[in-house]
Formats: sequence, C-alpha cells, structure tokens
Amino acid sequence: MEKFIVIGGKQLHGKIRVSGAKNATLPILAASLLAGGSSTILETPRLRDVAVMKELLTYLGVKIDCQGPVVRLDGSNVRPMEISEELMRRMRASNLVMGALLGRFGYVRASYPGGCAIGSRPMDLHLKGFIALGAKITEKHGYIVAEAGELKGSEIHLDFPSVGATENLMMAASLAKGQTIIRNAAKEPEIVDLQNYLNGLGANIRGAGTDAIKILGVEELGSTTHSIIPDRIEAGTHMVAAAITGGDVTVSNVIPEHIESVIAKLREAGVTIETGEDWVRVISDGNIKAVDLKTLPYPGFPTDMQAQMMVLM
Repeated sequence: MEKFIVIGGKQLHGKIRVSGAKNATLPILAASLLAGGSSTILETPRLRDVAVMKELLTYLGVKIDCQGPVVRLDGSNVRPMEISEELMRRMRASNLVMGALLGRFGYVRASYPGGCAIGSRPMDLHLKGFIALGAKITEKHGYIVAEAGELKGSEIHLDFPSVGATENLMMAASLAKGQTIIRNAAKEPEIVDLQNYLNGLGANIRGAGTDAIKILGVEELGSTTHSIIPDRIEAGTHMVAAAITGGDVTVSNVIPEHIESVIAKLREAGVTIETGEDWVRVISDGNIKAVDLKTLPYPGFPTDMQAQMMVLM
C-alpha cells in the first residue's frame, strides 16, 4: 500500500474490539524457544513484527502452525545456531531470542537487532545481565556472542527499568541454577504476561509488575496454552480517535487498569470516560482542553501514546 486517503469530518460511533498486545506477543513467542514442549498461544495479533518473529523462530527450528489468532509452536527441534543477520536487523525485538537461547543452550551468536529507530536502544543492560548470570560476552564485527557452561542465579540491578532487558533476563534466568533477583525491573503489564506464560511452562517466577522479580531456576520447561493480554496501546489509540472526532465509541477486550494513565489524561482534557470490567466507553463533544503530558515508564503515561495525544491537542 503506497498511501492512505482519509476523508475527515466524521464522528466515530460504535464498538470495536482490541486485539492481543504486540508487545506481549513478541517476548512470549521468543520465550517458546526455552521449552522442549509445545505452546498454544491465543489472541495473537496479525502484524508485521509478529510475522517476522515467527519467521525467525522457524529459522531456528520451531515448528509453527497458525489458525487465525491461534498459534501453535513446537520447540523440540530447536538447535543453537548463528542467527540470520537479515532477520535480526528487520526488527528490534529480535534481540529477545538471545535470552531464551542462552538460557536453554548456554550459547547464542547474533548480530545487533534492527527495527524502531526512535532514540538509542543499546544492548548494554541485556549484556550486563547476561554477564551477571555467568555468561562470557564477545562483540566483534557487529555480532554478539554469549556463552556459558552453566548459567547461575544472581542479583541484577538494572540502571533503568528496561522492558526488553527485564524480559531477556527473565528468560535466561528461568533455566539458570539457583535464584535470580532482577531489581529496578520494568513493571509493564506485558512483563506480567510473560511471567504467566513462563510459569505455565513450569518456570518459578514471582514479582512481575513490581520492581523486584525473583526467578528460581528449574531443570526444564514443558508445554502450555496461553492467551495474550489485550493491547493497551491499540485501546488508547481508539480512545483518542473517538475523542478527536467528538464521537461515542466503546472499546472492548480491554483491561482498564492497564490504561489508567490514558484514561486520566483524557478526562483531564474534558472527555467523558466510562469503564466496565473489560470495556471502556469514550464520549466526546470535540471540545478538548489542553493538558500537560510527560511520558514515563509504566504505570506512567506510555511513550507509544504520545503521538496520538499530540494530535488530540
């Protein structure tokens, strides 16, 4: 598709259902590499990044069967190998396979990931964490090699509550010997969803959603069925669209608790918001008040909603 043609001036009315969260799906798909069994993932969104992650997993030996939003993965034939540079550079989240492969095989060789170009996203926090778990890191000619005879539990303090680093270290530590504590961990709902998936496989993880996550390593991981949480950014985007157009829209398949910061700012801007157990209704007369906005790590206002709010203002 080369262009979108938008005919404006229309109020948005009706109901729309949110799909599964991309930012929960990607680490959960990557985490399937840890297990020798099979996983059935429900509510998987149909997005380019998800397709690239599936392609990367297939390259590594995962058998994948897709039926709409249901994805079945079998990681029994995964073997450690150099990860395709072309695949790694197509998506930033491709670095999430590193923690899973290091945890299961004690070895991973991959190029630096690509993808989103907004701001600096160094791998330093990931690599420091791997080193704390006992891995030896070598960087040369754009490639990272991490290897360890056996990963051992450790106490890791993140300099910043990085979502990707928290996820990578949770995966690597799941099969490490002993207990790992990740301090100043990211608190995003997607971190909690990853914990729930890993525990479903047989991991022993507690504390996701707080700044201290405790992982007691286990010998192996098995099989599970898991449903991806709703996408809070997609939900917020629909809500802002309704507010901009002076519409009346009910967004379903949401967890209102996950978008409290967005709800609060829209109310501050003069938008009427009603909430239920799994829905949010947005009613707007189009008269929007200016608000001050600062993005912060969860539970603060999400960076991925900043652009939408700028349009609203």
